[in-house]
Amino acid sequence: MLLNLLFVVVGIALVLFCADKMTDGAVALATKFKIPEMVIGLTIVAIGTSAPELVVSLVSALNDSPNIAVGNVVGSNIFNALMIVGVTALVCPMVISKSTVKKDIPFAVVGSAMLFWFAFDLSIERWEAAVLFAGFVAFMIYTIREGMKGNVDNAGQKDDSVKQMPVWKSLLFVVLGIAGLIYGSDLFVDNAKAIALALGVSEAVVGLTVVACGTSLPELATSVVAARKGQSALAIGNVLGSNVFNIFMIIGITALISPMHGLEITNLDLGMMLGSIFALWLFSYTKYKIERWEGAVLTLSIVAYMTWLVYNAMAGAAA
Repeated sequence: MLLNLLFVVVGIALVLFCADKMTDGAVALATKFKIPEMVIGLTIVAIGTSAPELVVSLVSALNDSPNIAVGNVVGSNIFNALMIVGVTALVCPMVISKSTVKKDIPFAVVGSAMLFWFAFDLSIERWEAAVLFAGFVAFMIYTIREGMKGNVDNAGQKDDSVKQMPVWKSLLFVVLGIAGLIYGSDLFVDNAKAIALALGVSEAVVGLTVVACGTSLPELATSVVAARKGQSALAIGNVLGSNVFNIFMIIGITALISPMHGLEITNLDLGMMLGSIFALWLFSYTKYKIERWEGAVLTLSIVAYMTWLVYNAMAGAAA
């Protein structure tokens, strides 16, 4: 048990360090090629930081543990919208663009509503997975097209606050940063999961709590670091992109390969996922900025939800 705890701490430390380096590399690339930070956050960074969820969900489904796979995605999306945005706003209030509020967040809301509908009967069929994956393709096409418009509109602008570096070094930071994030998250998840299961907690709860929090560490670290460096667009883009990828890409790919049946996810969990992204959308409308007090509300909400899950799990294990 003590060795598991040590590896948990090491995993967290590795994630924090790699998030810092990956952020520097991603922003330097965006500046070099005049790509809007929001697009980098919604694509490269979001895909990279969602890699742990994809690996965990795919392996879990193939190993006949669909509850960990779905619980991981639902829990990660709740964690992203409440904990990551909440803690990031507490560290540094986040400025949200009108385009993000009117276009990007609604896409995440639609994705959450679709997953709520598809998983309501405690199964996700292959055709439903195909619909979700088609949504992922549509989102990528939309994001790239919007990015090309922004590239033209912002041509010639330069941000002197960005740490400049050669392209090869930027790419190296991004690639090694993502690799480190995945390895650090894997280290955290494996050992935290071992501790939780040793305490008699069910797979669904493990997926919603330990695994979801662990695989969301890259998003948390990346968003906090980006916000502290004044790159709010990268931070919120990372969260929204990860939520969209978790639903459309991860569930889409996983259920296409292995349809999910006999899910133990509850309507409360699915409702919490949908409600969390609505809360983020609502707060974003207030002056197009998420203030510290709003960040506190989001953070307290996830703490209360996680406490309720763990309490029920421990009560069930003791019964």
